Amino acid sequence: MAAASRHPSSTNFNPIPSSSPAFGTPVHPIIPAVAALAPPPLRPTILPILLPPQTLRPLAFRTFTKKHNLNFTTSALSALATFIGRHCGSGWREEGLAEKVLEEVAKTWKKSGGPVIVDGTGDMLKAILRTLEGCMSGGRIMQGKSAVSRQGSFAFGSGEESQELDEGRPRLKENSSFGLSSLQVEDVEEDDEQSRDPRSWLRVISAFEQPRLVYNVGKKHFERSTTKPTLFPPPSHKTLLFRDRYNLIHQRLLRNEAFQTPSFDQQSSNTLTRSDSMTVQQSYKITPIANLLGRSGSSHLLLGLLTVAPTGTLAISDLTGSIALDLQHAKPHVGEDAAWFCPGMIVLIDGVYEEDYNSTTSGLGQTGGIGGTIGGKFIGFSIGGPPCERRNVTVGVSDGVKSENGDVTAGAGFGWVDFLGVGSERATGSKLRRTEQRLLGPGGAHTGNARMIVCGEVNLDSPGTLEALHKMLRSYATDDADRMPMTVVLMGNFVTHAVMAGGNSGSGGSIEYKEYFNALASVLTEYPALLRRTTFVLVPGDKDPWASAFSAGASTVIPKKGVPDIFTSRVKRAFAEANREAGVKKGGVEGEAVFATNPARMSLFGPAHEIVLFRDDITSRLRRTAIRFATPSHDPEQGEPVDADATMMSGGLGTDSSTREDTMDVDTPAPAPAASPSADFETLMARKLVRTVLDQSHLSPFPLSTRPVHWDYASALQLYPLPTTLVLADAEAPAFAVTYEGCHVMNPGRLVRDGRGNQIGWLEYDVVSKRGVIKEDML
Repeated sequence: MAAASRHPSSTNFNPIPSSSPAFGTPVHPIIPAVAALAPPPLRPTILPILLPPQTLRPLAFRTFTKKHNLNFTTSALSALATFIGRHCGSGWREEGLAEKVLEEVAKTWKKSGGPVIVDGTGDMLKAILRTLEGCMSGGRIMQGKSAVSRQGSFAFGSGEESQELDEGRPRLKENSSFGLSSLQVEDVEEDDEQSRDPRSWLRVISAFEQPRLVYNVGKKHFERSTTKPTLFPPPSHKTLLFRDRYNLIHQRLLRNEAFQTPSFDQQSSNTLTRSDSMTVQQSYKITPIANLLGRSGSSHLLLGLLTVAPTGTLAISDLTGSIALDLQHAKPHVGEDAAWFCPGMIVLIDGVYEEDYNSTTSGLGQTGGIGGTIGGKFIGFSIGGPPCERRNVTVGVSDGVKSENGDVTAGAGFGWVDFLGVGSERATGSKLRRTEQRLLGPGGAHTGNARMIVCGEVNLDSPGTLEALHKMLRSYATDDADRMPMTVVLMGNFVTHAVMAGGNSGSGGSIEYKEYFNALASVLTEYPALLRRTTFVLVPGDKDPWASAFSAGASTVIPKKGVPDIFTSRVKRAFAEANREAGVKKGGVEGEAVFATNPARMSLFGPAHEIVLFRDDITSRLRRTAIRFATPSHDPEQGEPVDADATMMSGGLGTDSSTREDTMDVDTPAPAPAASPSADFETLMARKLVRTVLDQSHLSPFPLSTRPVHWDYASALQLYPLPTTLVLADAEAPAFAVTYEGCHVMNPGRLVRDGRGNQIGWLEYDVVSKRGVIKEDML
């Protein structure tokens, strides 16, 4: 201590000597009163400021939109401005503090699987800002040091394991982005025993639970509907139903290359010109109906909804007005038997506007009335459906192009939109595809399970149907456990007649219907091994309860709920008994029966595989309501039929008709030589049905009077983006498997083939190759 007193440090030196130097009494420095009262050094303080959201908007736009392809709402901008003004102060611009905060929020939002729209009203942005608040010191994000928050402390980038937080707080992993753990975002690569079963990645999505997304024309993105859905909505929702359909197809057309004006060509035309036997296509331009006024005799291309006016005249309507159509000279641009055109569909019509100069008012309304019916008529020469857009183009995934690490590259599109509520393509698509390849790919442990069986028109009140189910299930139950199918889909109608609408008096109809499902349960109990390792999905038809109780089997309103639980208790008990006897471990994947809605969607490995299940006799409805075109007239001098006018589009906008026809691959059983004409006709009908439905991107492109629809749940009928696979169960159409624009469309037909003796048939779908094969057998 004496040495310490003789050689004091510069900080402890005091000119006053010790009271007893001989005994080495330590020096006690005299501390001034001001120094004694001074508090210990604190972190740099930030003086909060009031930062207007408009001032922050340019910086937020550069960070979110330009750099990370994200959009933000006004509420999100206000929340960010308030947060930055409170924690960054006046240095938000000069020191670049706001840019770093916005950068971290954008990265965390994308890694958390958030939608493309950053919304400030939800809990997700609030959770990110709450977590980020505890990691800031002096307006800066502390990554190399521990930052104190109001609830605990975080350690980032220290090279050591992350520290445990207060009780109830999550544990952050090293090099993890802020807020990932608190938002419960897990890496799908770290799977457990349960996730190694492919069926654990299978999810059946109800039409009433699917996210209700609406395309915002002004912001050019999808956003969730803020209104609460109801079965009795206000009348304005009926108008929004068709408005949303039009906006969706209109933005899809504008993304098509045929509707984009080349920068090197200043001229635009809506016709095709031929020069030196080579077709030169110019860009097309859609004319709003209201802009036809005063342009009589000019050619235009219209996009609108085919409707029937109160006078019985066929008309076309868009968001600006309506005009009567004259289609006596019109021809389909893809051929007579390529597609159906019915009222309720959105079509493209190329023709000439002819104004009525003989009277001041037309028979349909005022001449020149904007927003109503336009006077005169539109003489159409070519009519066609809007060309559909491939799924990889919609979600922004380059098909077949992979980066250096093996991930599928992503481009423009709606990749950050979560259409099904299972995660967006850009957030989880590449990881889940690797999981699918590991489980179901070559060398995977569950390669043999990558099959889905689809049966249509399973009439349980027919003895032949139960015998056919025995035959079909027996062919798969005898296989090895690793060869059993992943899913078996049984699609209605489950009765031949709507027993709930007639039958016996009182409750006889319901008792009779329940007995049919008890018979199905008796059939399933004979295959317990199949029940333990397979997921059964049952989709009702128009003759199933409860809607058939008042429709008598006619077209009911869609989406339609599944078969009520009161009729399915015996079937569910059969699965419970099979799982109990096998002793399935807790947390394991058990076999189950899912009574889905109509339509329903199946998601396998998140957004990597989307399967739409829909039961409807759509072919007969299309034939009844389709527009009939005039047959080709004959030239008396040449003796040959005159071809249709093909000046509008050839083969679907910019592609030759033969090339577009080759894009539709058909997979049908090899027909007998004597049956080849019938088989060719069935193939043409299959292609016609598939093209009509997919070009409309809608499961029910009809007026509400023809096919009723729940207005608030109409978004569940949209086919945008195109699903990976569409099961369109139509009992009145032949069985087929067709691929069109990358979407595989299948129709299982009837389980018991009518008019073919004891023949039965179903579909076997390969999940890996995404192709279906028609299977046939004899009872």
